Amino acid sequence: MGEPERNTMKPSKVGRGLVASLAALASAGMLALGAGGAYAANTANIDPSKTGSLTIHKYEKPATPTNLPNDGTALTPAQTAALKPMAGVTFTVQKVNNIDLTTNAGWTAAAALTPAQAAAQAASPGSTTTTDATGTASLGNLPLGLYLVTETGYPAGVTPAAPFLVTLPMTDPTGANSWKYDVNVYPKNAVTTATKTVSDTSAIKLGDNIQWTITSDIPNVNPIDGYRIVDKLDPKLTYANSSVALSNGATLTLNTDYTITFDATTNTLTVDFTASGRAILAANPTAKVRVTVNTAVNTVGEVTNTALIYPNAASFAIAPGQPGGPLVTPPVSTTKWGSIVLHKKDSQSAAALAGATFSVYPTQADAVAGTNPITVGGASSWTTDATGNLVISGLRYSNYANGAAVAPGQPGYQSYWLVETKAPAGYTLLAQPVETTVTSNDPSTVTVTIDNVRQNAGFQLPLTGGAGTWALTAGGVLVLAGAGLFMVTGRRKRNEAK
Repeated sequence: MGEPERNTMKPSKVGRGLVASLAALASAGMLALGAGGAYAANTANIDPSKTGSLTIHKYEKPATPTNLPNDGTALTPAQTAALKPMAGVTFTVQKVNNIDLTTNAGWTAAAALTPAQAAAQAASPGSTTTTDATGTASLGNLPLGLYLVTETGYPAGVTPAAPFLVTLPMTDPTGANSWKYDVNVYPKNAVTTATKTVSDTSAIKLGDNIQWTITSDIPNVNPIDGYRIVDKLDPKLTYANSSVALSNGATLTLNTDYTITFDATTNTLTVDFTASGRAILAANPTAKVRVTVNTAVNTVGEVTNTALIYPNAASFAIAPGQPGGPLVTPPVSTTKWGSIVLHKKDSQSAAALAGATFSVYPTQADAVAGTNPITVGGASSWTTDATGNLVISGLRYSNYANGAAVAPGQPGYQSYWLVETKAPAGYTLLAQPVETTVTSNDPSTVTVTIDNVRQNAGFQLPLTGGAGTWALTAGGVLVLAGAGLFMVTGRRKRNEAK
C-alpha cells in the first residue's frame, strides 16, 4: 500500500479570517478594573493547575484623582505616600459560577456581565477579608475565575466603593504576553467627617438664642444616592428655626434641593437632600454642608448635643453606632446654665435677713445706671426668704462659652452684677453693685454672701420727744432755774447792804 494521501490544500480565506479573529479576541485589551469589568486573555496559555491571590489595598478617596495605574500590579510606597489607609473594612469575595477563563468563550461571557448580573450567579457566601492598619487585606489559593468583590463592612460615615469584578488571572501589563496570577486592587472609600459647634456668647438668660452649626463633608462620589442630616435636640432646648448652605456659596433652594422637617414630639430636626440637591453636592465635592439650628435653652443644666450624618442611601436603614451607619458628630458642643444663690445676713450678728430685694445686670455699667436688668421667667427682681436666701435661676455659666472653658478677660466670660433695690427693715442699702459669677446649677449651693449693716451704720440718732431729749431739756430747765434764783438772791443781798 502506498503512503496516505496528504492534504496539501491551503487554508481558505474564511478559515484564515476565523483564526485571525480568535487571535484578536485572545489578545484583546482588558476591561478597566475600576469600571467593574473583566480582562481578556493574552495569546499565552493559562496554566489551569495554578491558583490565584487577591490583595486589596484600601485608602480614603483623595480630593483629586491620583492618576495612578490600576492594572493589577502593586503600587510602590512612594506612589501611595499621600494616601490615607483605612483599617477595619471588610470585603466579601465571591466566585462567579459558569465562567471558565481557560476558554475564549469564558472571557467573552465574563466581559458581558455587570457586577449586578454577576451577583445573581455568584457563589454564596463567598470568602471575607478585613483590612489591617495598613489598609491591606488578602485572600490566597483562589481557584482561577471571575470574582465579584463587595464591600460589606465599613466604618460609620463611610460611603463604600461600588462592587466590582476582577479576573484571576489577569494579563500581565508588563509586556502583555503572560499571565499575572497575583492581583492587586485599590478601591477607594469616600469618607465623611462632621462637627457640631455651639455659639452662646450673646446669650445670658433662659430664652436667649443659642445657635448650633453642623458642618459635614460631601462624599467624593458621583452619583450620591442619599444624603441626610438628623439633629435630635436635647429636651432642654426649644427649637426656633434652621437653614442650610454650602461653604462655597453654591445655591441650594429649600423644598427643591432639600427639605427641612421638625418633629416637635421627638424634638428632632431632619434635613433631606433631593435628587437635584444631591447632584449639586456631587458637583461640589470639596465644599462643606452647613446646617444652622437656632434654639433657646429652657432649663438650667448642661446641654450636650450631637448630630447624625447619613452620607448614602444604605446608611439610612442602619442604626447609629453600627458599621455602615450614620456618622455621629463628637459630643463636644456644650452650653452650661445655672443659678446665682445669694445669702443675705447681718454684718455683725450674721443673722439671716429676709426681705432684701435684688436685681441682676449683665454689665457693671448697666448696674450703675439701672438699665437693662436681666429678666428670667418674667421676673426682674428677687427677694430673700426667711433663710436669707434667694435664687436667680437660668443664667449662662460665667466661665464657659461656645462649648469651652473661658477665664476672666477672655471672650465670652460673663460676670453678673447684683444691685440691692430694697433693704431689709432697719438696714442700709448697698452703696454699689456686687459682682458675682455663675459656675453651678445646684440651687442649694450658696454662690455669693452679702452683708447688710444697720441703718446709720448702727449709730443712734437724737429723736424729738424721745426719752433722751426730754432728760436733756429737763436738766436745762433746772440749770436755768438755779441761775435765776442765784441772780435774785444776789440782788437782795446788795439792796440790804445799802
